[in-house]
Amino acid sequence: MFVLFFVGAVFLAHYYLWRRLVRSTTRPGRLRKGLTWALVGLVLLVVATFVGTRMELGHWLAWPGFLWVAIMFYLVVILAVLEIPRAVAVLVLRRAERGAVPEPVPVLAGAAAPPEPVAVAPGAGSPVEPAPVDSGPVAGPVAGPVVSGPDVVSRRLFLGRTTAMIAGVSALGTVGYGVTSALGDPVIERVKVTLPKLDSRLGGLRFAVVSDIHLGPLTGIGHTERIVRMINALEADVVAIVGDLVDGSVAQLGALAKPLKSLESRYGAYFVTGNHEYFSPEGPQEWIEELGELGVRSLRNERVEIKHQGAVLDLAGVNDVGGAAVGDGPDFGKALGGRAAGRSTVLLAHQPIQVAEAARHGVDLQLSGHTHGGQIAPFNLVVKLQQPVVSGLATVEGTQVYVTRGAGFWGPPVRVGAPPEITLLELR
Repeated sequence: MFVLFFVGAVFLAHYYLWRRLVRSTTRPGRLRKGLTWALVGLVLLVVATFVGTRMELGHWLAWPGFLWVAIMFYLVVILAVLEIPRAVAVLVLRRAERGAVPEPVPVLAGAAAPPEPVAVAPGAGSPVEPAPVDSGPVAGPVAGPVVSGPDVVSRRLFLGRTTAMIAGVSALGTVGYGVTSALGDPVIERVKVTLPKLDSRLGGLRFAVVSDIHLGPLTGIGHTERIVRMINALEADVVAIVGDLVDGSVAQLGALAKPLKSLESRYGAYFVTGNHEYFSPEGPQEWIEELGELGVRSLRNERVEIKHQGAVLDLAGVNDVGGAAVGDGPDFGKALGGRAAGRSTVLLAHQPIQVAEAARHGVDLQLSGHTHGGQIAPFNLVVKLQQPVVSGLATVEGTQVYVTRGAGFWGPPVRVGAPPEITLLELR
């Protein structure tokens, strides 16, 4: 169903772009045909890019394919916004066309005045008929200017081309800014969270939270090295990697993950699966084993005790909901059952939607990712339809949840309105 919806949306988007960028800006002929076939090629490029990267084939398509996806998205959004002023301009143009020939004016040009009567002397004969006066041709109704067919077409082409130019420049500028944001350094968000039941001795415990690193065909090893370097600079007590670390197999991306071995923290680095770990043909298990060799422990529906200054915090992790389809879904009972009474619990769960179940198990704080903060505005408005929190700190059913925007990107290497993030979260 998702594939059908995605392909349908791609076709509808390109059809809309054809109407606004091709049909409205060109006359029938070679140029229109050439641009039409170019759009057909871009449709095939999008489909090939998503299919190829998912199957670990055709990664050379990733850059042009995903960049066009971003440009396509913003062209559609901006053109949709411009529909209102465009409709007003079309209405004005049509009224001008209808009003070009006014109603006939009942005034004749060049009409002569009636002849003066001729005086007749007493006793004279019949009056002499006056000679006819040549008043010239009688003019018809006075007519206003007429808008010819070619002029109407030219005005409509001008309107279409102006709209297309505004949309094109705006989309390219937005995507250019978004690429700079996505490929730049993540923002360090410093967040303090108050947990009412937290043992005072645990106050000041700090988590470096990172999610959605998305090692893949568009990222190099420098992406991982930068994230590790920035996390280490925070000198956190615990490192939490909250899912969607990779977009491929160990054979393909293992080298890109090697810098994770250099992660530094007082009590270790922990990982839970995201939905993208299940996209790998081999499943998440090979990555769990690989991360173990790199010193990152995976919490597979389990918990560990973090002992700090003589007090204990339960750190639990559950699998992503996407694992349920392959029999590897979240098990909150296993991860959270049998805890010591009165002990605070922090849960790692990739998707914010899992907080409802976490609340039923008495979790104090859930750390999540998955949303990317929307990644490309205004897509964040769509994310709200699926997830209870798009980014930042919130409370859901009595449990606090912090959602990081993620340190990487998925699909287009573009972030607009949601810069990449690494979080330093301190418990109070």
